Amino acid sequence: MPTLVPILGDQLSHSLAALRAVPKSDAVILMMEVAEEATYVPHHPQKIALFFSAMRHFAEELRQAGWRVDYVPLDDPANTGSLSGEVTRAATRHGTARTLAVKAGEWRVLTAQQHWPNVTLLDDDRFLCSIDQFAAWAGPRKRLIMEDFYRIMRRQTGLLMDGDQPIGGQWNFDTENRKSVPKGQRFTPPIRFAPDAITAEVLALVNARFHNHFGTTASFAWPVTRTQALAALDDFITHRLAGFGDYQDAMVTGEDVLNHSLLSPAINLGLLGPLEVARAAEAAYQAGHAPLNAVEGFIRQIIGWREYVRGLYWFAGPDYTARNHLAATRPLPALFWGTPTGLKCLAEAVSATGRNAMAHHIQRLMILGNFAMLTGTDPSQVHRWYLAVYADAIEWVEAPNVIGMSQFADGGLMATKPYAAGGAYVNRMSDHCKACRYDVKQRTGPKACPLNSLYWDFLARHEEVLSSNQRLWRIYDGWRRFAPDEQQRIRTQAAHFLATLA
Repeated sequence: MPTLVPILGDQLSHSLAALRAVPKSDAVILMMEVAEEATYVPHHPQKIALFFSAMRHFAEELRQAGWRVDYVPLDDPANTGSLSGEVTRAATRHGTARTLAVKAGEWRVLTAQQHWPNVTLLDDDRFLCSIDQFAAWAGPRKRLIMEDFYRIMRRQTGLLMDGDQPIGGQWNFDTENRKSVPKGQRFTPPIRFAPDAITAEVLALVNARFHNHFGTTASFAWPVTRTQALAALDDFITHRLAGFGDYQDAMVTGEDVLNHSLLSPAINLGLLGPLEVARAAEAAYQAGHAPLNAVEGFIRQIIGWREYVRGLYWFAGPDYTARNHLAATRPLPALFWGTPTGLKCLAEAVSATGRNAMAHHIQRLMILGNFAMLTGTDPSQVHRWYLAVYADAIEWVEAPNVIGMSQFADGGLMATKPYAAGGAYVNRMSDHCKACRYDVKQRTGPKACPLNSLYWDFLARHEEVLSSNQRLWRIYDGWRRFAPDEQQRIRTQAAHFLATLA
């Protein structure tokens, strides 16, 4: 009697623990496209297409490698529409003795896995830090500072290390990575992968079934195989890594990518391993092809931030996405779904998201996330939106970035202060304000940038909760220096804008 081995859409690694644990002759690989996973939030059509195409390509690779693969497409008339339904149906169909699977990357699916027939669940060892290792580190701490964790990971992997000390004499070069882009600067566009027959079939299916979801598949060019993912990695290392550090926090109108890697979807799907990506960047530094500030900043995102948020997600527990420290209740504003807005920075970020199922981290944190937090938007709704619209959004990575980092809804478990900003930050890090209908230098009045009054109103609303934060005392001191009538004008300005969001 064979062993049923279900493989999920973000487990597309030939070195997956379940594939290592059972002989090919004893296994039936089960892969499933199910409506439940495509619709529990209204995923961006490109995201759905990326998963389905990568899954179909991976299934074909497994067949060519000698595995017996049972692939259930979305349009199979017998498809039950759920993972558990398909696992149960396959166990009966193949008469399997047991089910062997790698633990899912989110609480919702893990809970379902635990009820699969005769199931044994294996730890996902594709990560550099196990869930137990992270819990042992986090358990004694009141605050989970990523920088502390990152140094442990640097020492554990040996990346950019000289013995026990960091190469260059410091761990973090972030202060060198906040430059605005000079006028006229041009960026090398990333490699694009034209849809093959498999991807074209998937795109037709997705466009027919999910055309009412936010976003378009018109620009679909993601890597959907390991070969393509390796080509994308080489393209980034060769053409964009050297400039990644300087402009990683910058925003430029009409430039969706700048020097970002666009590798997170391929890593999260399993087409690339985090350590091989980090080592490729380190090799570029060692060869003199990229400066240390760029390479360190990129490696920190891979072995520091990525591993950290995954560990925090599991450490915080299944109710993490329900946290709401600032008691925010506003419904998600319609502009997040593409309703026109006069704020240029928001319009750029939302339109890039719709076109590409991608926006870079500063757009996500300091434009979209900042706006949601300043307006008091319900963090659970913000979380569901991010989970829906980004190609790299799997809950273990998305939820901590939104609930903790972006919305401060976990009360500071991961972030030492809310990442709040007014128009001055956007003006410093982008060219958007020059083409905006609002004046970034005004706090009040009909032309005033809404972010300015929203910023101070946010601080005033939450003064009782936030004023004791050591990183905010100077800001609150500035607020208190405003004359009472100026404070009132600012808060009235914010209230008028917030009323328009209803």
